[in-house]
Amino acid sequence: MTLLLDRSYDCCETLARREAANFYPAFRLLPWPRRRAMCALYAFLRLSDDLADSTNPVESRRQALDDWRARTERMLQGDYSHPIHPAFHHTVRTHGIPARYLFEALDGVGMDLDIQRYATFAELYRYCYRVASVVGLACIHIWGFRDERALPHAEEAGVAFQLTNILRDLAEDAARGRVYLPGEDLERFGYTSEQLQRGERGPAFVALMRFQVERARAYYLRSRDLETLLSAPGKAVFRVMHGTYRGLLERIERGHYDVFTQRVRLSRWRKLGLVLLALPIRWGLWG
Repeated sequence: MTLLLDRSYDCCETLARREAANFYPAFRLLPWPRRRAMCALYAFLRLSDDLADSTNPVESRRQALDDWRARTERMLQGDYSHPIHPAFHHTVRTHGIPARYLFEALDGVGMDLDIQRYATFAELYRYCYRVASVVGLACIHIWGFRDERALPHAEEAGVAFQLTNILRDLAEDAARGRVYLPGEDLERFGYTSEQLQRGERGPAFVALMRFQVERARAYYLRSRDLETLLSAPGKAVFRVMHGTYRGLLERIERGHYDVFTQRVRLSRWRKLGLVLLALPIRWGLWG
């Protein structure tokens, strides 16, 4: 490994350790080269997301994303213009990550610049696929998977994780004018986006949230079979990530869907427990 490449991976790992509270402990279950690859993937996604979520005017953010896309295209040709580029390009080549996943992820973060509401779940699913499912699909190329049956399960896991993020962040997103809950669901349960922005938690909201939680839970159940198609280290990482996000969903449910007065999170000890339980799986002792 060249000095330039080694420093690039160090940059990615520093960023991941600092920013990836829900992910980095799970990354450590992977063999060192794959862990560094996950840090490189995370760094690319984190930087992409930050461009779309900055406080700059929309057109400025759009221009920044367009520039980042062009720089990503050049990176894939070996022309590096950011410290993470050597490591990320090495990761993409080493693990055979399809380039289309990178650009679909950029399309996903770009959707937040133009779309504030989703009329149907089908529209929301497209967003979830771009911002989360393609991440899962890229991850399993790093973790190692047995055959193509893993792909739809990775897609389902990404949808489950993103639906959980949406429910956890309802209040924060509503304050920014973003309502990810499908309009058809709001209408079905007699709840409005204005009520959401005011933080109203009446019977209609509870019924709406119960429906959303059950929908997310269905995707968690369907995605569980991904474990059986992964390498032992990949299985361990997936077990931790699946448990972390499913745990957040359960906390939302046990908290009577109160996502307005406090941020839903898992304790550090709970996350550490998930990692410890995954250690025997990591080493192929049981699974």
